[in-house]
Amino acid sequence: MNPDELDAALRREFPGSDAEYRVVVRQAGDLADTGTAETDRGVPLSVDEIVANLSDAPDESVASRWNWWMGALEAAYGGYEPFQVRRIPKE
Repeated sequence: MNPDELDAALRREFPGSDAEYRVVVRQAGDLADTGTAETDRGVPLSVDEIVANLSDAPDESVASRWNWWMGALEAAYGGYEPFQVRRIPKE
């Protein structure tokens, strides 16, 4: 997963602050590095996969959408709680 491509895609598709985009891209990169999502779901964690799943979330900011998806993965598989956004730095 390319972080720059993810950042650009998230900015095109979802509202949020610069800090939110940075945190979500960081969390997505950390998740991709573990290989957990691919192992659990059988699908590589890609920019398109992330955008598609965040599109299913309620209409809120990018960080809220990310946390919604991580919550769904946590309920289904467990082990996704560490990838939720906890704090968003002030810009």
